[in-house]
Amino acid sequence: MSLSVIIINYKSIGLIHDCLSSFLPVQAENVEVIIVNNDMDTNIQQQTLTTEFTNVSWVDMGYNAGFARANNAGIKAATGSIVLLLNPDTLIVDNAIIQAYHALHKSKHIACGVQLLYDDKTPQISGNYVMKGGLNYLLPLPYTGKFLKAIAQLLQVKKPNIPDASTEEEVDWINGAFLMVKKEAITKAGLLDEDFFLYAEEAEWCSRLKKQGSLCIFGQFKVVHLQGKTANETFGTHDKGYFDLYTKKGLQIMVSNFVRIRKEFGVAWYLFQLAGYTATIPVFFIGLLLQNIFTLNNPFKHFSFLSGFIKNVARLWTLTPTIISNKPYFYKML
Repeated sequence: MSLSVIIINYKSIGLIHDCLSSFLPVQAENVEVIIVNNDMDTNIQQQTLTTEFTNVSWVDMGYNAGFARANNAGIKAATGSIVLLLNPDTLIVDNAIIQAYHALHKSKHIACGVQLLYDDKTPQISGNYVMKGGLNYLLPLPYTGKFLKAIAQLLQVKKPNIPDASTEEEVDWINGAFLMVKKEAITKAGLLDEDFFLYAEEAEWCSRLKKQGSLCIFGQFKVVHLQGKTANETFGTHDKGYFDLYTKKGLQIMVSNFVRIRKEFGVAWYLFQLAGYTATIPVFFIGLLLQNIFTLNNPFKHFSFLSGFIKNVARLWTLTPTIISNKPYFYKML
């Protein structure tokens, strides 16, 4: 096999079945599929999948290992010269996997993504650029983020992502929902960092991969990504993006982002951003209060969001000595 596709299962067998059905019937002889299982109770479902799709192999982690550790297990088991990390909540359009494989194989790039689409076929951010110090992580902050975004637009700062790639576009990092990498580059750059449980791990990994060669988005190939469906079920939320800073999912996003900042940009940038998040607490309080008063609502309406944000920032502070030390630690916020 020249191509190994790695899919992580955590309570997503139905999604995986739909994903495999969208590409395996016409590509069964060309693709090795490795399902890495983070779930515990899947014996019957495993038998169903491996019986229906005969070129699918199964790797059990024995616990919910998250994205990085499970994908690393899949990469170690892969026999292909190119590996694809593929989310279970994806649907392949117009033979996009094989098209991307051939394009990457012929190109100078060491990794690629494709143009991801929402289920209504509108474009989803697939490729991203690194901002100094990871300053784009300040943009989701309530009120503070809008102010910073306005300043950035005024100064005509380059956007940190490609909203819609139509052709080949070089990027700094690729959305982990569809991330195809040459195995030789992984050998040199190393596997994903297993400190991460979920979120930001592909950005940190791409920073190391990029030292081995260029990364790109092949915008001419499309894949539907039902963004966040599995994660939302895990965390009990409905948010589809990465701007949630108030819930248990928001805590995982926040902690993972800060772990990436420490690893990729250093302690000074970590402390700078932590100060920004902390300083946003009084801004959030005053902003909510004034907004509710001016809209003639209960002055304390939506203050549960403030409470959740404060709890998450406080938890980040308690983890700060561990994060700064950069010693191995599994940042699983469940």
